[in-house]
Amino acid sequence: MDKPTRRGRVRAATDHDIRQTARTLLIEQGPEAVTLRAIARELGITAPALYRYYGSRDDLIEHLRLDVCADLAAELAEEIAPFSDNGMLQLFAICKGFRRWALTHTKEFTLVFASPTGGVGSAAGSVATLNRVDEPFGRIFLTAAGRVLASHDLALPPVEAVPAELRDDLTAFKEELLTVLGESGLDFPADKLDLGTTYVMIQFWARLYGHVTLEVFGNYPIPVSKPDALFDAMLADLAREIGLTLE
Repeated sequence: MDKPTRRGRVRAATDHDIRQTARTLLIEQGPEAVTLRAIARELGITAPALYRYYGSRDDLIEHLRLDVCADLAAELAEEIAPFSDNGMLQLFAICKGFRRWALTHTKEFTLVFASPTGGVGSAAGSVATLNRVDEPFGRIFLTAAGRVLASHDLALPPVEAVPAELRDDLTAFKEELLTVLGESGLDFPADKLDLGTTYVMIQFWARLYGHVTLEVFGNYPIPVSKPDALFDAMLADLAREIGLTLE
């Protein structure tokens, strides 16, 4: 393999410095502090020099989001490794790990999971959507969910129970999910993923995400003295609704 040119090595190092500086600003001051001007000031260079690497702040933020998601996925992958033969334990360990990470990485959670990226009610373009094949957190979550679907006979609603107005969106999402599961290397029976199953998966994620978001921003509707117990009870409810039992 050819060695990288000196120019390539300098460019890679500079790109690393830019992202590292952006991450530091994010953690210390929040998403609004991550600007090209602020990064340039920290690095002692001019803001226009950054455009050699990123076309805009949005371009940089997209890469920063992907970096955060990759770190989160790597952390969760290490946590679930002992449960490689049990999809259910993996899935709920991911849920707990996601909450723990969100509560201890609030600025990064805000950037990735709570920053507007599309129209109202739409997650189009969001790095945190579950169907992005290039997003490692989505892949690890869906792979564990796929293992549960493949190995358990779940209590899932029939297609007729899915609101008719949602079926077109869910049909498109189902095809994307099958692609993600296929690219994960999981031998997943496609007939197990109908619209009822897809609908449950969306509802599962919405409830998990909603609960964690309320906690992160301190917006739970009542004071809770034992938030861990509340979260565990919510997970147990989710499991029970689809015919699983958490021990």
